[in-house]
Amino acid sequence: MEHKGLSTNLRRILLLINCLILAVGICGGPLMMRLYYVEGGSRVWFSSWLQTAGWPLTLIPLAILYFYRRKTQGSNTKLYFITPRIFIASFIIGVVTGLDDFLYSWGGSKLPVSTSSLLLAAQLAFTAVGAFFIVKLKFTPYSINAVILLTVGAVLLGIRSNGDRPEGVTSKAYILGFMMTLLAAALYGVILPCIELIYLKAKQVITATLVLEIQMIMCLAATTFCTMGMIVNNDFQAISREAKQFNLGEARYYTVIVWTAIIWQCFFVGVIGVIYCSSSLMSGVMIAVLLPVTEVLAVIFYRENFSGEKGLALFLSLWGFVSYFYGEFRQTKKQKNKSPENETTTMHTECV
Repeated sequence: MEHKGLSTNLRRILLLINCLILAVGICGGPLMMRLYYVEGGSRVWFSSWLQTAGWPLTLIPLAILYFYRRKTQGSNTKLYFITPRIFIASFIIGVVTGLDDFLYSWGGSKLPVSTSSLLLAAQLAFTAVGAFFIVKLKFTPYSINAVILLTVGAVLLGIRSNGDRPEGVTSKAYILGFMMTLLAAALYGVILPCIELIYLKAKQVITATLVLEIQMIMCLAATTFCTMGMIVNNDFQAISREAKQFNLGEARYYTVIVWTAIIWQCFFVGVIGVIYCSSSLMSGVMIAVLLPVTEVLAVIFYRENFSGEKGLALFLSLWGFVSYFYGEFRQTKKQKNKSPENETTTMHTECV
């Protein structure tokens, strides 16, 4: 995977920016989705659709990058960089992402945010396994330890799965939501390495523009998939009726769904940006690291019960994160000792 024009320092700056964007998405997205359900929303396909419906926002940075290239490289600059081969691969992954959005939305309609967030932390384990088989990522004792700890945390939550069942949710629906969320984590653990595989097999320079184009096509495909589900489920006809019955009022209903789409778009842009600057496993780690913040926010805003099992699962998750990061630190230090850092100096205009 070739990052044209990206020095180590520039890559670190871009990684930090993408991590901040991802933080907004992973912390705010689940809370906004839960707000929709708690205050009277009930359309699962619509909630799934909102997770990627903000894809047109990607046209803004793409337009800025295009006019910047046009200014610095002349009128002959390319309008887009994505090839038919990458377009097809991105669209297929996008359709799978749409399915993953539906699984997560269905689970989120039945589970408290604190529980679903802890379950999603297990996606790091699935990402590590997926990265091992798909992009041949090498395991270390520390990453193996992190995978085991996160898996045990998810199992621990399942032992007393009915302890925090929301009012009005049957035991059967809760268990099904539990399984749906875990399946969504597993599926996303496969999606992340597949995105990295696109970069590795692209046979062209991976620029910021190409990364945004891939992300936009993925979200467009996912939105198309969920739109079909909404049509079959008659969700479009139900939106106006649901808005009038929304507990916070009709105006705030539309405010909630607009901001939900915007915040979830931050998540997808951040995820693919972290993969671009680092790896799919690093993206999975960042999601898992930020989930405890989401859990705390859910307890504060929604007064969710934080049982002993959740506390222990959270401890195991944090232990897993520390283990992974320590392993990465050791690996980086080892590589620096073997050979001096070699940075390539190129013009900034080449990285867009």
